[in-house]
Amino acid sequence: MLKRSLIVFLIASATFTFAQGSSNLPQPKLTPQNSGTTQLLIAVSPVNSQVVWAAGTGGTYVVTTNGGKTWKAGVVPGAESLQFRDVQGVSDNVAYLMSIGTNTTDFRIYKTADGGATWNLQFVNQTVNAFYDCFAFWAPNRGITHSDSVNGVFPDIRTFSGQKWHSIAASMPPALPGEASFSSSGTCITTQGDKNAWITTGGSTISRILATTDAGNTWNAYDTPLISSPSAGGLSVAFRDASHGIVGGGDLSVNYRIQAATSDDGGRTWTLTNKPPIGGTIFALAYARGMTLDAAETSDHAFDRTVVITAETAPDFTSGAAAWTPDEGHTWYRLDGANGYWSVAFANPKAGWFVGNNGQILKISF
Repeated sequence: MLKRSLIVFLIASATFTFAQGSSNLPQPKLTPQNSGTTQLLIAVSPVNSQVVWAAGTGGTYVVTTNGGKTWKAGVVPGAESLQFRDVQGVSDNVAYLMSIGTNTTDFRIYKTADGGATWNLQFVNQTVNAFYDCFAFWAPNRGITHSDSVNGVFPDIRTFSGQKWHSIAASMPPALPGEASFSSSGTCITTQGDKNAWITTGGSTISRILATTDAGNTWNAYDTPLISSPSAGGLSVAFRDASHGIVGGGDLSVNYRIQAATSDDGGRTWTLTNKPPIGGTIFALAYARGMTLDAAETSDHAFDRTVVITAETAPDFTSGAAAWTPDEGHTWYRLDGANGYWSVAFANPKAGWFVGNNGQILKISF
């Protein structure tokens, strides 16, 4: 599958400008920041407006505790040859990392409780042909990790302790032939509230949403209108409440098939949005209102329907573009200057971050 062999080339520079759009709308400000690394950064997780974690290739993680004014970069010992495809920030001290690699046991989960000074290896995959794409958390010690299907079964795992992970494969819906997800940014799964979660898939004849309302004990599978093939499907999903969500993706081999769709019934049915004004495939999308584990982080509900997307283009996945919508895809505005980013996430509308090629970090503020 294409996602297993994404070719990564690092780009050296980018130009940053303000987004173009209606003068009646608040235009986001883009501010480049120095990550302290040149490794590709694949996933980002704001804890709040000051604390943010990100991670990527070469076993690399970066963290800031001052809103990105300065970043600290580090490498997890023993993970130097791995790629961190997802990160979950909990606090300035606590974070989780999920790795991929070329061997069965390269799919791992690490946790730090001391700001990255030391890392505890919590999970090492033993399932041949498993490919863990993404994880998400309901609370600091309650999370779920999703894998591609293996012999018709999703070997997903879950923790309710923040320490040990257990299989929930028997609870997952049967997989379609070839059904898989994409580890483009660690956002192929999202959680909301105490028990809701949604997974976006592709790789088969139908792109589906797998949904649970009881923290993974039981699941339903719903069809989406996104294109699907071994190189296509949904790559990123987000929900702003139990009912309203957005999913995005496209075809990793065809740069003009970018797509997004929205749901207002918890993922049961989906409607395609207007087409975003950029090419490539949506690697990540995020609600600007912010989705963090920090209960003290407040948001501006005027931005409840504002979504930011970042896309990458085949074949090198280094020069994609970004766009935003104030109304969940009815109208779109290109974000000129946000090029070459793999992921985006927000603490609140004034504090969001893109991360991507060559260690690039770009703060976005509405």
